[in-house]
Amino acid sequence: MLASPKTWLATALAAAIFLLCGCSLPSNPAGGDVAAVKANESPNSAEPVTAKTAYWPMYKSAYKWAPDIVLLRIAPKDVSGFTNGGGKAAVWEATFASPSKHEYRIFSYAIAAQPPDIIKGVTIGNAAPWSGVTREVMPIQSSEFNVDSDAVYTTAAADAATWLKKNPDKKMSSFQLGNGYSFPAPVWYVMWGEKKSGYVVFVSALNGKVLKK
Repeated sequence: MLASPKTWLATALAAAIFLLCGCSLPSNPAGGDVAAVKANESPNSAEPVTAKTAYWPMYKSAYKWAPDIVLLRIAPKDVSGFTNGGGKAAVWEATFASPSKHEYRIFSYAIAAQPPDIIKGVTIGNAAPWSGVTREVMPIQSSEFNVDSDAVYTTAAADAATWLKKNPDKKMSSFQLGNGYSFPAPVWYVMWGEKKSGYVVFVSALNGKVLKK
């Protein structure tokens, strides 16, 4: 389907606001400081991982921060020295919020260190104010996160196969898990190309089926 769903754009915009706020704040590694990272660690000694592989270490760190955490978003991040693909990435970022604290934090998980910016393992962003759940940005329960990112990629690529064959130069431009009122359960949002002329696939995180707007 063409990338023009207005409702999802509102969701993406709201999530982007969260990320812009969080990314502007300094972060700290969950288990130590930058000096604790081995300087001679090879940046490409590990393979990219799926979202679920990265999710659980981030969840455990987030739970220590606030037992009532809710997941709002998870997405891969591009880093030098690694090539993301097939639903796997070297770095994943997850936005967790705490209703009791009225705060959110961005957690990241990296398979390797690239000092001084990237720390191997879990890194915790500083807390920022959170106004609570909205129709556009709703919590993602762990029980609803059934379908991993590699399976999502396979499903989305199959749905987009005809379009991709006609547009071989178009690269994947968005790959993220979110939740909003437009769908009955959290969805993976996968896009190739640009919003106006690209191709978007929504894949249910609950059952792995392609959802149509």
